[in-house]
Amino acid sequence: MTDLDPRPGEPQPFAHLSTPNAALYRDLLRSFARAKERFIVHLRPEDVAAELHRESDEQLAQALDKLVEWGNLRADADTGRVTTVEDFHRKRFLFQLTAAGHAAEQAIAFYEEAIGQRGVLQSVALADIADQLAALSALAAETDPDPAKVHLLLLALADRFASLADNAQAFMSSLRRAIDFSDGDVEGFIAYKERLIDYINRFIADLANSGAQIARLLDEAEARGHERLLGLAARREASDAVPEGADAAEAFGRAEAAALESWRNRWRGLRDWFISGGADRPSQARLLRQSAVTAIKQLLDTVGLLNERRSGRSDRSADFRTLARWFAEAPDEAAMHRLWRAAFGLASARHLTVTAATVAEWDETEPQGLAWAEAPPVRISPQLRRTGSYERRGKPNQVRDRSEMRRLLRERADREAAEAAAARARLSTGGPVLLSDLGVLDTRAFRLFLSLLGDALAARLPGDTEVKAVTGDGSLEVRLSLVAGGGQARIMTEDGVLSGPEHLIEITDLG
Repeated sequence: MTDLDPRPGEPQPFAHLSTPNAALYRDLLRSFARAKERFIVHLRPEDVAAELHRESDEQLAQALDKLVEWGNLRADADTGRVTTVEDFHRKRFLFQLTAAGHAAEQAIAFYEEAIGQRGVLQSVALADIADQLAALSALAAETDPDPAKVHLLLLALADRFASLADNAQAFMSSLRRAIDFSDGDVEGFIAYKERLIDYINRFIADLANSGAQIARLLDEAEARGHERLLGLAARREASDAVPEGADAAEAFGRAEAAALESWRNRWRGLRDWFISGGADRPSQARLLRQSAVTAIKQLLDTVGLLNERRSGRSDRSADFRTLARWFAEAPDEAAMHRLWRAAFGLASARHLTVTAATVAEWDETEPQGLAWAEAPPVRISPQLRRTGSYERRGKPNQVRDRSEMRRLLRERADREAAEAAAARARLSTGGPVLLSDLGVLDTRAFRLFLSLLGDALAARLPGDTEVKAVTGDGSLEVRLSLVAGGGQARIMTEDGVLSGPEHLIEITDLG
C-alpha cells in the first residue's frame, strides 16, 4: 500500500468516477446536491427515482448502497412510515449526503465549471469597480465612517474584482484555444473572428479609460487612509470569531489580525492589477491589454492561414485568371485603368525626351482624355533612335539658372519658420493654465497643440495624473495634469471645437 492509497475505513468519495456506472452515480449525487440546495436533507429511494424520472428498482438500490459504502451517502433507518412488524423488519432507509460526499460534489462542480468556462471581458465590472472605489474614497474622508457600510462595500469590491480577474483569465485561455483552431467550420470561424475582434477592441478601449480612473481612485483612497477602512472591516469580521480557550480577547485579536492581513493582501492585488510598479513590474491591466492586442494579430494570422488552406496552390496562371475576372467585373473603364495601374505599375515613358514642337502641339491640339491611338505621335530625336543616346557631341548644354527657384524655396522656408515660431509663441503659457482658458487657436497653432497633446498622452502611464514630455526637436516642453472633477474642457479653433477632460497644461518654449 502506498501513501496515496486510502486507508481501510476511510471514505472514497471520488471512487464512483472510475466505475462502469459512473453516469448513474453522478446523476444520483447531483439529485442529492439539488435537494440540499432546496434545504431537503433526507431522500428516500422513491424520492430519488422521482427526481431522476425512473423506476425505483434493484439497480437504483444497489447504486445507493454502493455510494454509502464509498462514503458519499449516509443511510439511516426509516422508521417514520412503519405500521406493521413486517414493515419494521423490511429494509427501509433515508439517505443523505455526508460531509465528504458534499465536499466531493463541490470539488467536481468547481472542476466542471472551470473546464467549461469560456470567460468574458467585463467592461461593466470596470465601471462597477470605479464606482465602488469612489464610494470607498468618500467614506475614507469621513471622520467616523460606518463599519457596516465599509465592510459591505469592501466585500462587493473584492467580489467584483475577483470576478473580473477570473473571467479575464478564462477568456484569454479560451481565446488561445480558438486561435489554435485548425479543423471544423472555417466559414463560421471567420465570421466569429470579426465579432470577436470588435469585442476585444471595445474592451481594450474601456480598460484604457477605466484603468486610469481606477488607478487615480486607488491613490485617492490611500491618501485618505484606506488602512483605517481595512481595519474596520477586519474588526467587524473578527467579531464573529468563535472564542478559543479562556482568553476570548486573545482569540479576537488573532482573528482580527488574520482578517486585516487578508484585506491588505486583496488591496495589494487590486493595486497591482491597475497600477504598474515600474518598467520591470507592469500592471496586470497593461499585460491584459498587450495580450489582447497580440491575440488580435494571431487571429488575423490564423484567418490568413485558413484562407491559404482553402485557396490551395497558387501559381501565375491562376493569378492571371483571377486578374482577368476582376477586369471583367469592373464597373466602368476608369476602374479598369486603376486596376491596370495597381496590377502592373506601367505608365508613360517619362525617360524619353520629346522636342519642343511636340510639347507645343500637345498643348494646342490634344484634348483631355484622348485615347493614345488617336493622339498625335511622339517625335523622338533621330540621334536617340540611331545611337541610343540623346547627348550631342560638341559644346555641352547651357546650365540652367535656378537662382529664382532657390529664392522661392528660401522664402517659403522662412515663411513656414516664422509661422511655426508664431505658433510656439501663441501656445507658450508662461505657467499652468486650464485647457478651457487657451482661447481660440488658429489652424497652425491648433496642429502644433494636437502634436503636443499627443506626445503627452502617449507618455502617460496608467494611474499617472501628471506627465511631462518634450517634442522630438527639443524645442517645446509640455506638462499635463488631470483636474479632478474638472468636467469637460472646450477648446475653440478656427476649424471647430475640441472637447475632452479638463487638464492643467503648461507649455514652455525651450528655445
